[in-house]
Amino acid sequence: MNSDADNIVGLYRRHAAAWLRQRGRDLTERKWLERFVALLPAKPKVLDIGCGPGEPIARYLLETGCAVTGIDAAPEMIDTAKGYFPNATWLVSDMRSLTLNATFDGLLAWNSFFHLSPEDQRRMFPVFRRHAASGAALMFTSGPSFGEAIGSFEGEALYHASLDAAEYRQLLDDSGFDVVDHVVEDPACGRLTVWLGRLRNAASPASVSS
Repeated sequence: MNSDADNIVGLYRRHAAAWLRQRGRDLTERKWLERFVALLPAKPKVLDIGCGPGEPIARYLLETGCAVTGIDAAPEMIDTAKGYFPNATWLVSDMRSLTLNATFDGLLAWNSFFHLSPEDQRRMFPVFRRHAASGAALMFTSGPSFGEAIGSFEGEALYHASLDAAEYRQLLDDSGFDVVDHVVEDPACGRLTVWLGRLRNAASPASVSS
């Protein structure tokens, strides 16, 4: 694996406090979170994958009535989340080896999944499926096209990677998810590329592409 990808967890451990300061409570992704929550049943269970300190995503989910389980590989992030939101469930876990023996109505990997190498991203789709309840919603962010990109955070290399859209669609389909919506570099959401899917069941509509 790319060494910069290997360093992601350590980077967030070292700079957890700085990340929280810079991230703040601004909810630029509100419209996507609203769409995600709209697909969930009443009193849903949501798995926040790569939850960070719980601000502001988990806060929003909790305020809308979701029972949140957050996982993050950085213990410092989980400790902060526990302090902010003691009524949620917070676990130190690497998403790549996640096995909770539980299913959820919603799965969210917002600005976390795209730190994995391409091969690890491919391996995540069975993990998503294994933790998805019937009709579960799945939302994650990716890059706009296949490739790797190295940003910077607190003077250290910050790794990102993406598959191409066709491969994401195939992986979703193979795992039983229909694409509800997909927007490349959404200008209303910080130019993030967003995928929103739903696990197929007998009552679900056909896949919608955009």
